Amino acid sequence: MVGWIISKLNLNADSSDYEEYVDCIRDLIDHEMVWSMKNYIQHRDIDCLEHSLYVSYNSYLICRRMGLDYRSAARGGLLHDFFLYDWHVTKPYKGLHGFMHPRIALQNANKYFYLNELEKEIILKHMWPLTITPPKHKEAYVVVLADKYCAFMEISKFGKRRNVNRLQRLLSY
Repeated sequence: MVGWIISKLNLNADSSDYEEYVDCIRDLIDHEMVWSMKNYIQHRDIDCLEHSLYVSYNSYLICRRMGLDYRSAARGGLLHDFFLYDWHVTKPYKGLHGFMHPRIALQNANKYFYLNELEKEIILKHMWPLTITPPKHKEAYVVVLADKYCAFMEISKFGKRRNVNRLQRLLSY
């Protein structure tokens, strides 16, 4: 299954994919707190918003191709790291970032947005298997794998991050 998902990440999206994707996340991406994710580095020189867009868009594409709830995958993927602090410098809690930030991201997301149950699960379980309890839905597994893939690509600078530049231009990032 992992090989199939990775092969789907290499699909070239057309402009209708971008427009439909933006429609899924419009209320989120227009919010100032989501844009504030630009202020926090996630991996190397990649900010948290860019990383989250990368995860979100790839999750959207995969779920759409699989006939799953791509809207919830896009939205949950965008908010999966909505923790709003620089985890490299300081943390507002005791414990390891990898274990703690999904709950903080979900608390923040609930404060600013209405989320369905699947979006909540995606945010809360995106660090599985660190979060021990596995996701219940396929869309959450897609986001888990997309997050790991995107983080690997960002940290290693291996290959090109497909579609991100065009998506950033579309959103005036």
